[in-house]
Amino acid sequence: MHLFPFAHATHPKAEIATQLVIAQLRALMQQDTYTSSPNLGLLYITDHYALHAQDILDHLSAELPWITDWSGGVGVGICSNNVEYFDEPALVVMLCEIPFGQYAVFSGVSPLSASVQNGFEPYCALVHADGSTPDLSDLIKELALEMDSGYLFGGLTSSRAQNVQFALSSRGNVAGQSKSRGVLVGGMSGVSFGEEVPMITRVTQGCVPTSLEYAVTRFDQHLVLELNGRPALEVLLEALGVKGMDRQHALSKVKQTLVALTESYTEGLSPTGHFKEEVMVRHIIGLDPSRQAFAIAHMLTPGMRLSFCERNLEAAKADLTRIAAEVRESLEPEELSYEQAKSLSVGEWSQPELGRRILGAIYISCAGRGGPHFGAPSAELQILRRSLGDVPLLGFFASGEIAHHHLYGYTGVLTVFVDHQPA
Repeated sequence: MHLFPFAHATHPKAEIATQLVIAQLRALMQQDTYTSSPNLGLLYITDHYALHAQDILDHLSAELPWITDWSGGVGVGICSNNVEYFDEPALVVMLCEIPFGQYAVFSGVSPLSASVQNGFEPYCALVHADGSTPDLSDLIKELALEMDSGYLFGGLTSSRAQNVQFALSSRGNVAGQSKSRGVLVGGMSGVSFGEEVPMITRVTQGCVPTSLEYAVTRFDQHLVLELNGRPALEVLLEALGVKGMDRQHALSKVKQTLVALTESYTEGLSPTGHFKEEVMVRHIIGLDPSRQAFAIAHMLTPGMRLSFCERNLEAAKADLTRIAAEVRESLEPEELSYEQAKSLSVGEWSQPELGRRILGAIYISCAGRGGPHFGAPSAELQILRRSLGDVPLLGFFASGEIAHHHLYGYTGVLTVFVDHQPA
């Protein structure tokens, strides 16, 4: 298989930026290493272009008519290979070649159920959602249950203007929604993929634990009442070492502290001391001295475990490098037997087909990680390029990240499309 063409551009005028992207895509499609027959387009724009979203999609659809389906959204920042655009007008596009029966673009006007009724079997999905959607966490869990793998990846759109999503399906819209032209506001949309589309997904955490892990032994909705059978507020103050401090310094320390949660008695800390993928980071949103409790920005459920943590630049860099290295290692060819190695010609040893190749990548990162957080503009993307190589990549900076069946915070979600396992 060939690489997925991708392009990005910035310009004060959305029309000119779109023209620049189209020119880049056409040039890449003339090269032997890139596919010349893509059919699925992924599109992300910064919120500077939010009011021009429909014009951008119409322009791309008119100039690239063989792209029959589009998906994407808006972010306060977007990214591509080795570069990010924050607080400036920009767009990024990647054109994917996916077998037609192995994907389905879905949205409120083109529901996934319609594709399922026509024989499509959803295995996993790229999801974009509006964070203001009621009962969003429940909707994400329900969607995950529709996937054979139970796995979702994606993020919440982020914008200081319209919170738009792109979802244009070649399968059409439901009755009464014929006027929809692919730009939506609110709800969820995305692309579901079949099992035959090979991909690898990893979650990178941006926080470091600052305490032991505790069992949440008593709670009331958002309120943590007991940890390991002890008053929760007492455990928090003890873990932060603020007992005896004056009120102002103690509150300052609490404000810098986050909680890391896992569900169903699952341990969140790995043997090496970093957080596992299942960990969800949430804010502490209030203290209740009368009940010796504290409140968090998450509805608690039985069996949850909790530890305290804080954002940490070096930990974020190390974990991003780790997951990218894991992806690369998973693509390396298996060790050859002596007989297999002996049968290869000298030229075959240098062929990339001996391993698996990245065709394209999607990276969705927390808006709080972008820009200067990694030390310099585009530093986060430069880490990915050093680890993954010079591969097609696009993504956006979200107001919340989606992986498995959870909403995350301060994380990055990396997904790579790869060619099939060599025989």
